[in-house]
Amino acid sequence: MSSTSSKTVLVTGATSGIGRTTALHLAKRGYHVIGSGRREAELTKLAAEAKAAGHRLDVVAMDVTSEASIANAKAEVDRLTAGKGVDVLVNNAGFGLVGPLTEISDSELRRQYDTNVFGLMAVTRAFVPQMQARRAGRVINVSSVGGRMTFPFMGAYNSTKYAVESLSDALRWELKPFNIDVALIEPGVIRTEFADVAMHGTDKYAGSVYGPALNKADKLRARMEATASGPMSVAKAIERAISVYRPNPRYIAPRITWLALLFKAITPDWIWDWTMRKFAFVGEVEKELAKRPTAEQPAAAPVVKAA
Repeated sequence: MSSTSSKTVLVTGATSGIGRTTALHLAKRGYHVIGSGRREAELTKLAAEAKAAGHRLDVVAMDVTSEASIANAKAEVDRLTAGKGVDVLVNNAGFGLVGPLTEISDSELRRQYDTNVFGLMAVTRAFVPQMQARRAGRVINVSSVGGRMTFPFMGAYNSTKYAVESLSDALRWELKPFNIDVALIEPGVIRTEFADVAMHGTDKYAGSVYGPALNKADKLRARMEATASGPMSVAKAIERAISVYRPNPRYIAPRITWLALLFKAITPDWIWDWTMRKFAFVGEVEKELAKRPTAEQPAAAPVVKAA
């Protein structure tokens, strides 16, 4: 990898949260940052903030779920880098979806995968070929500790992060001959707009048997945010993965999140299951079920005896 001042880093999902903090942090550290996202007004604000601080940060509009948008962004990045492309790709764009898996619509589930999984791979396929041609580069995929453990009502989101974990492992092996390193960043609970987006729309389950549990979403959120860290801890982990000679396959941020993974690893499944049900108020579902009549079973067919 080249010196910091000459490295160009593309950060997707740079209009808020981890992506925005990372883009500004890397620009401050001397990287040429290109921030991308769908909300052009927020991109303008991001560029203005970096410029006011005296840092170089370009922005390009890009919707990771649109082939045409990715192609347009790629052309603009090529213009900004005189055809070289980027040295580092930070795949950060993504969002979370909260809801019971049997009641999440097919369109919602597809949208979750289109952004978090297919979008990540589409962007990777667009920008990695120039790294392969140069025989140098780095791909940083922002996953989640939820890519290594599953939480009630977050199965849709967690499953996309499990996919990102597997894809990243395969990419790490497949791109190694090109001298391209691939690293995963696994944030724990981070204080960003992520929870607002994830919790939005859970009121549609009010009439569901899961409604009483999801009605306590604010309490669940408070429990999670009690140990939350700011997005800077993730930005610094991303910088470490970019700056070291050979990055680790995985970086957990904040590092204390290791304790949750350790607890899961040493805990019998039945205890872990009990913990997750208590943590997410799944007992409220059982109380609601007790209030509702069980569907009647069809009457058994009469037995006809042979004459």
